Amino acid sequence: MNAVAPLDVARIREDFPILRRHVRGKPLIYLDSGATSQKPLAVLDAEREFYLTCNAAVHRGAHALAEEATDAYESARARIAAFVGAHAHEIVFTRNATEAINLLAYAFSNSTDKARNAASLPDGAERFVLRPGDEIVVTEMEHHANLVPWQEVCAKTGATLRWIGLTDEGRLDLSDLSVITERTKVVSFVHQSNILGTINPVATIAAAARAVGALVILDACQSVPHMPVDVADLDVDAIMWSGHKMLGPNGIGCLWAKESVLAAMPPFISGGSMIETVTMESSTYAPPPQRFEAGTPMTAQAIGLAAAADYLTALGMDRVHHHEEMLTVAMLDGLGSIDGVKIIGPGVGQRGSAVSFVVDGVHPHDVGHILDSRGVAVRVGHHCAWPTVRRMGVPATTRATPYIYNDLEDIDALVEGVIAARDFYWGSR
Repeated sequence: MNAVAPLDVARIREDFPILRRHVRGKPLIYLDSGATSQKPLAVLDAEREFYLTCNAAVHRGAHALAEEATDAYESARARIAAFVGAHAHEIVFTRNATEAINLLAYAFSNSTDKARNAASLPDGAERFVLRPGDEIVVTEMEHHANLVPWQEVCAKTGATLRWIGLTDEGRLDLSDLSVITERTKVVSFVHQSNILGTINPVATIAAAARAVGALVILDACQSVPHMPVDVADLDVDAIMWSGHKMLGPNGIGCLWAKESVLAAMPPFISGGSMIETVTMESSTYAPPPQRFEAGTPMTAQAIGLAAAADYLTALGMDRVHHHEEMLTVAMLDGLGSIDGVKIIGPGVGQRGSAVSFVVDGVHPHDVGHILDSRGVAVRVGHHCAWPTVRRMGVPATTRATPYIYNDLEDIDALVEGVIAARDFYWGSR
């Protein structure tokens, strides 16, 4: 860790005008980047420049603006792909990571009728055919976006949903890998938990899935923005992540999948731009990724997301990860030293910067309210992970998630605010 050059946080903050705000009369300390990150000027400028200079519908028209818009859009795809070590044709743009997961889930939920005529399926499509008795495996720490769609798939196909449980510390119980069997067709799990901070052992779980021929899907929403991620190193079949969590715009997410996987998948949304030929009787579909990008695409958002990828690349993702490790250690030490505070999730080691906690006898919403009165923005609630908080024995938590524009003074302000919240409510007992 000491060999990695530290981030210049003061310099980085200059790129984020919103961080100059005062809220409740206090300087804003933004510790809710796990929900959504702030956007640097480079991202805002990239979107504005597109609208000012070459706004046009991509992949359509032969005029100069259309050609420039198309070049900008496809250049953005290539730069975003490079950010995760992928090829451009393996990246599908979606509205968000939730839609990306649903795109994959739809391939399975749409498979039952086709299973009756499996000989007509394209190469590899049999992997998407589910029958009663087949199983899908997730984990007990999933965001609802990587749980509810698979529940729906099971309801439609007759497959069974199973899951890998959690230890009391908030890590996956790897003795539970026996849940992956010859009946398992899909293993879909989170890379880094949005509530516990746990970084999961991708290689171990993927190896168990590969041993039975299951498709391996990884929710990378909390890892792609925060650590170096290379799809070749992960050796999974598909990953997805959100643009707005990695300094990019709202309204865009990414699905990366192996070329063979994308080629075997049916379209999720049909209409314009995703077709090859159309007659009144039938249609044929374009190859991926266009097959999955029906309608007018989110061109400005893709350009903004590519600018975010460029910004993070310039910083260095190893430096981003190192910086967050430093902040995480400070949070765990500071919050863990407060009488009455309990960290929900693992301690230092194989964990990310999402730190959730509870204060004895004080509801997380009340903790969040006191912090907000001091200008400190955090998240409170179940964090779209109800089964996880139930397993950990709490109804909700307060969660702090720092990023590249936070420093140790922000962590000190968080700790002081939690002490103030505890003292306020304990004093009223």
